Amino acid sequence: MARVKGGNVSKNRRRKVLKEAKGYFGSKHRLYKTAQEQLFHSGAYAFRDRKQNKRNFRKLWITRINAACRENDISYSKFIAGLNKAGIEINRKMLSEMAIDDAKSFTGLCEIAKKALKGEVVKAPKVEAKKEVKEESKASSKKTTDLSTKTLTELKQIAKEKGIKGYTSMKKDELLTALK
Repeated sequence: MARVKGGNVSKNRRRKVLKEAKGYFGSKHRLYKTAQEQLFHSGAYAFRDRKQNKRNFRKLWITRINAACRENDISYSKFIAGLNKAGIEINRKMLSEMAIDDAKSFTGLCEIAKKALKGEVVKAPKVEAKKEVKEESKASSKKTTDLSTKTLTELKQIAKEKGIKGYTSMKKDELLTALK
């Protein structure tokens, strides 16, 4: 019986492993056996470190929140307990961002947490609408009135939403007249 070497299948499998091992140090990117071992280890490290990364970021956020809380004369644990009692659900990442970027609103949250710990009934703070949202709504109303600047696909989408029949075969000028 003739000897079977595996040919293209084995070569492709090895090539795939060596391609994934590009950039590894020494023989780990040249030799199949060591490259394969290193890829197994790399996969395990990547899996482990994806979990560790989440832990590390949570630690960082808590550290930042704690520092900002101390500036407002409250400990981190009391701050979180106060927010829970007040019924405010906000994750630590956002609290951390608020502590860095918007110290004023973070101070407001600290005050709410302090009141909730004392047993006072706390109303949810009013969130002010930003000017950007208002500007976007004005811009969107202007866009709907000026249809000539839109592309054909955008016009077809608008025609579809408005329920215009036969919009798929129409040209741009026909769509403009039909939409007006």
